[in-house]
Amino acid sequence: MPLLTGACIELVSREIAADGTALARLIEANGITVLQATPPTWRLLVEAGWRGHPNFRALCGGEALPRDLANAILDRAGELWNLYGPTETTVWSTVDRVERGDAPIAIGGPINNTTIHILDPDGEPAPIGVAGEIFIGGLGVAKGYHRRAALTAERFVPDRFSDRAGARIYRTGDIGRWGANGKVFHLGRRDHQVKVRGFRIELGEVEAVIAANESVRQAAVTAREAQPGDLRIVAYVAYRDGEELTASDLRRQLRRQLPNFMVPSAVVTLDSLPLTANGKIDRNALPNPFRTSRSATRANSQPAPGLEQRMAEIWRSILAVDAVNAEDNFFELGGHSLLSLRVAQEIEKQTGYRLDPRALFFNTLRQLATLVARETGVGGK
Repeated sequence: MPLLTGACIELVSREIAADGTALARLIEANGITVLQATPPTWRLLVEAGWRGHPNFRALCGGEALPRDLANAILDRAGELWNLYGPTETTVWSTVDRVERGDAPIAIGGPINNTTIHILDPDGEPAPIGVAGEIFIGGLGVAKGYHRRAALTAERFVPDRFSDRAGARIYRTGDIGRWGANGKVFHLGRRDHQVKVRGFRIELGEVEAVIAANESVRQAAVTAREAQPGDLRIVAYVAYRDGEELTASDLRRQLRRQLPNFMVPSAVVTLDSLPLTANGKIDRNALPNPFRTSRSATRANSQPAPGLEQRMAEIWRSILAVDAVNAEDNFFELGGHSLLSLRVAQEIEKQTGYRLDPRALFFNTLRQLATLVARETGVGGK
């Protein structure tokens, strides 16, 4: 579309796209006027000090857009548009212009050649204000899943609302409702599928891999916000007697079977998982690791006064943990790649040294503090 309308496309590397400071510099240096990105990328830009300009048009999609982030973007852009649509409808299906305020953010109405239906469990249209599953019809609906006939038949069903021969409608698994203003509001997932940092994750798949570990007696996996806009996977585990693993050991084993983006950021060990009256896991009763004490792994190794303590405070704030020790590793405390970029930016802000975020993978806090001190002369008390 940009090329068809006479616009220029700026292609950037994955490294720049994941670095808020570098991306902000590129936007300003090249006079970019339109950017489409996910909420985590917009948050990176905001936190990197990106200033924007009144003629800038911001497009946001891929995950739910938090209100605080929307207002922050509107402080820097003339327009903000919220986009919604799964890959199976190639790709955006609804759009809505977001205005400043505190009202709930809608995903809007269907784009051209697209229809949106919100249906109740009987497949009938849900009344305004009543939640139901979002179904998408129209010319954007894909043919189906490659070599997965059963799943295609389940998710791509005949569109009884269309007069077009052979038309099908896609059942998204998303829950939504019509507002009185004619806009759709997204309310979450019908199943346990979530999107974390742009990746669509089936929590049940992660849960099954953990439960298959011979040391595990019970397991549950959820997604929780550590901070606004920072959704993370959390595993709750009850071990067999005498077979308890450390969080680091469990994550190390999971990485052999799961991609990194599916490995839980936090692992909470419980004697047993809470159950409902009918014997199912009571997910509402699972403790929130980001609102309760989550101590670091080596309580006898406190950060030294000076740079170590300053870096520990940066980690503690960004990871939303209560304590960080000198021998802790950033990723073993629940960090991920986007958070590592925020750490690098904060260290640069405080010391002037541009730390390579990849160094957080293999070094402890003490080792990183030694590196920064050697390069900058900052250290001591």
